[in-house]
Amino acid sequence: MYSESKSQGLRVGLVLAALLLALASRTEAQPKKVGFLGSGAASANASRIEAFRQGLRELGYIEGKNIVIEWRYADANIDRLNGLAAELVHLKADIIVTGGRSTTRAAKQATATIPIVMAQDADPVGNGFVASLARPGGNVTGLSTIATQLSGKELELLKEVVPTLSRVAVLGTSITPSNAEALREAKFAAERLGLQLQYLDLQGPGEIEAAFGEARKGRAGALLMLPSPILFLHITKLIDLTTKNRLPAIYFVEEFVERGGLMIYGPRIADLFRRAATYVDKILKGAKPADLPVEQPTKFELVINLKTAKQIGLTIPPNVLARADKVIK
Repeated sequence: MYSESKSQGLRVGLVLAALLLALASRTEAQPKKVGFLGSGAASANASRIEAFRQGLRELGYIEGKNIVIEWRYADANIDRLNGLAAELVHLKADIIVTGGRSTTRAAKQATATIPIVMAQDADPVGNGFVASLARPGGNVTGLSTIATQLSGKELELLKEVVPTLSRVAVLGTSITPSNAEALREAKFAAERLGLQLQYLDLQGPGEIEAAFGEARKGRAGALLMLPSPILFLHITKLIDLTTKNRLPAIYFVEEFVERGGLMIYGPRIADLFRRAATYVDKILKGAKPADLPVEQPTKFELVINLKTAKQIGLTIPPNVLARADKVIK
């Protein structure tokens, strides 16, 4: 009797141990939840999204198996971002990945504890997201485009493409924190190059057409686009107006050139999104955002759209074409 009772107790113990092991394994196998917050439409960010997914795959993450991504897009309506960020917090995302300044700000306002990975930002320190690039110090880290430092080089390229250039209209948004530094860099370069700048401040999409009218009045021979959510969210309208006005323009991200803009000089943004996956990986493995330095791009690309150049009656000098990393024909 005692032996049988002992045997039954042993069997019960083994069953309980197996159940506990199964539950533990199930808990360990729970996929990590990553929230992705974008300001535009998914279709407009396809190359960036695929680059991020590629980065995750390269690190061994498979959607639906060991990682789940909650995608949220504002579809160019910035007013929706706070609500979408709150959704991701409510879903208890392990990490929130953001696609730009507006999305990072919304995520940071929604949580001070969930790690936030910036896939790209022109000026993380100036925007108040991190204490410094080397020591972020909070729940935000990621990648910077250092776009504010490129406006001088962009003016040089415009001058090379249009040797007779004397006046340039600069489109920006003063409420964007990085705008002041980018404009300051442009002014330094303009003085050196003998160019006159006409700064046109856009506070909303309704002011875009009026800005082009002002550029015509100011006899601008080219356009410099400073990093701005307003400009990025209205790519099609900007390209249509620059083509209609036959104005050479240089932009701040490659999507403009891919969709008909003339030139872009800067880091490849899709590559930054791919590299954002490495931050996700490190944080999921225990690293703290506060201790992960913000990365800066090391390679910059010049991309030229020859089809657009032909449309506006512009011949790109051979020496500029020879330096282009990519030419769209």
